[in-house]
Amino acid sequence: MPDHLLSRRRFLRAASAAGTLSLCPRLTPANSAAPGPNILFLLTDDHRWNALGCMGNRIIQTPNIDALADAGARFVNTFVTTSICCASRASIFTGQYARRHGIHDFNTPFIADQLSQTYPDLLRAAGYRVGFIGKYGVGDNSPPPAHRFDYWKGFTGQGRYFPKTDGRPVHITDIMADQAVGFLDTCAPSQPFCLSISFKAPHCQDGDPRQFLYAPRHETLYADQTIPLPPTANDESFQKQPDFIRNSEARNRWKIRFSSPALYQEMVKSYYRLITGVDEAVGTIIAALHQRGLADNTVIILLGDNGFFLGEHGLAGKWFMHEESIRVPLVIHDPRLPVDLRGSRRSEIALNIDIAPTILSLAGLAIPQRMQGSDLTPLLRGHTPAWRTDFFYEHLFKHPAIAKTEGVRTQRHSYWQYLDVPHDAEWLFDLQNDPHQTRNLAADPASAEVLGDLRRRLQQYRQTLQ
Repeated sequence: MPDHLLSRRRFLRAASAAGTLSLCPRLTPANSAAPGPNILFLLTDDHRWNALGCMGNRIIQTPNIDALADAGARFVNTFVTTSICCASRASIFTGQYARRHGIHDFNTPFIADQLSQTYPDLLRAAGYRVGFIGKYGVGDNSPPPAHRFDYWKGFTGQGRYFPKTDGRPVHITDIMADQAVGFLDTCAPSQPFCLSISFKAPHCQDGDPRQFLYAPRHETLYADQTIPLPPTANDESFQKQPDFIRNSEARNRWKIRFSSPALYQEMVKSYYRLITGVDEAVGTIIAALHQRGLADNTVIILLGDNGFFLGEHGLAGKWFMHEESIRVPLVIHDPRLPVDLRGSRRSEIALNIDIAPTILSLAGLAIPQRMQGSDLTPLLRGHTPAWRTDFFYEHLFKHPAIAKTEGVRTQRHSYWQYLDVPHDAEWLFDLQNDPHQTRNLAADPASAEVLGDLRRRLQQYRQTLQ
């Protein structure tokens, strides 16, 4: 990757760290599995699908991630099966819908049997050196499974953007980039590695009125830009929502972030600044891979853990089944791909539950039958296998101001039911003709056949996904 895509200060720091490579110990795999590629999995937090340059955003600056997409593949229709950190992360680790892994809240941890079937455990058992950095996100009140990793720099809870480090403020994204370089310093060519980096950014800092706390060096970034308002960021769209959505936690957070034009501009720019900070960290890590001669055998995957409302429908946060909440970016860069497959755009429906089986497939390992996701590597390699045409969405987190939701998203339609509410519970949108989800067709006689089909499909998912 060209050096001009990297932040100069971060590049120099990574290059300096490369000088310690000769001191690395020789490591022996736990098992003599056939060597697979190194795998770097990058997870961003509350990162909506179109907040990257490579996903069509003309304002945000993400040159390093864009370069990965240009030399790899971007999956432009990627979704999460539950849009909340705890459940989505559990689904990413296990390759399972929340219906199966049973984690719907922040307190429930994995049991030992579940951990043994997560992609890090399976890779480690096969001889991979396995590391984890950042927000773990599953079972915040329980000890994290640090002993199941060779390198652990994870934390429970949300973390802080400026944790105390020797009395000087250092942004957590920069700290995590340095920790990644530290992990690479402990690796050896004789053993493949899988490093999972779970960024806090661009998640808000709950309780802080600034919400999105970026590094000071980004203070003027985007200052001369005007962020356009989304087509549905207006009172008309808000009033179309049922009363329990108008009075929900999503509206409470809208008041904090987007309730005036000036506040909207500052909040979205700050959100973008956090993502640019992640992009710089990606550049630092890529530089370190090149310095150590690891880049040509390292597959890099970047995914968002859930989407994020930026004022659409008068809302903030995620949780509900609107496109802004459930759609996320996914970029996979495999340096071994032939030239004619680089820069591809795959339009098939990809899901967060596909990450674990894809990682295992890349490593040449069998995919456990308990995993419900699909291996994305055939798509990555340019094939056109039979593929899903819909998926099940569920959000069963218990909160007095967040309605539970279940639904089905097809290639054309989005259908959902709000659960445990007395009325206005069924919603149907034709995304082909109404991509911003402004017209609920559930009561439209012309849509009765589609509605019936999706009701039956939802019931089928409920019965078969246990």
